[in-house]
Amino acid sequence: MTGKDLEPSTNEREFVTQALSSGLRTDGRTLTAIRPIKVTLGPHLGFAQVQLGKTRVMASVSCDIVRPTAGNPTDGVLSFNTEFSPMASPAFEADRTTEDEILISRMLEKSLRRARAVDTEGLCIVAGEKVWSVRVDIRVLDHEGNILDCACIAAMCALLHFKRPDVTVTGEDVTIHTMEEKNPIPLSIHHIPICVTFGFFNSGETIVIDPLLIEEQVQEGDMTVVVNMHRELCTMSKAGGIPIAPDQVIHCANIAAIKATEITDLIKQAIHEDTKKRQGEGKA
Repeated sequence: MTGKDLEPSTNEREFVTQALSSGLRTDGRTLTAIRPIKVTLGPHLGFAQVQLGKTRVMASVSCDIVRPTAGNPTDGVLSFNTEFSPMASPAFEADRTTEDEILISRMLEKSLRRARAVDTEGLCIVAGEKVWSVRVDIRVLDHEGNILDCACIAAMCALLHFKRPDVTVTGEDVTIHTMEEKNPIPLSIHHIPICVTFGFFNSGETIVIDPLLIEEQVQEGDMTVVVNMHRELCTMSKAGGIPIAPDQVIHCANIAAIKATEITDLIKQAIHEDTKKRQGEGKA
């Protein structure tokens, strides 16, 4: 992360790199451990807040009826909008888009939309006339490293938690029903892509997962692997940094597949518990 973030001193850099060479991290984790994940859902449908250690991201899903594009008359629209709150880090400024913001938006686009995580054809109401446009707004609340992975989890939680209004089509007339009239409809999710980011140190000899902010500032390169629990590779991203060997890429992909399964189980458990709670309160 660049910008106004206070750069670590030479002593801090040496301390972090030497500790990592010995298999130690400043927060006590092992090199292949992810920080604790906490998922908070609601109060309204489509709202999720995820904490990855001290990094905190909020995601909210909304929908509207729009006209489809000429090239995809039966496909709905799925879009992502990211916002870095100035209270999350001194590096973020209001009303100013940073490179990191653009990178995260593009990666979420590739990870979730292009990987066909959401069934966009299921968002069609009247072919060529009316489709649902689903928008995911992501806001970074606290930045302590690895925003992308946290944002991906938050976006998927919000999409799984969201339900759109039911509609009735009579001829050319479309009636949108309230939640009181008809139960809302959940989105059709094909699979759950999970972003897993790795940081490289000591000329690529040391690899860490879920880097902290200070590790991001010291690292010589990074790579994000996007994979689902079925071990299907959705996409990968390595923008610059030191080169890494093919066997290291495979090693990272295998670790990412294991972590993706663990995170997916955690997401499903959170959704299941929220559904049970809502059914008990008569909100489902």
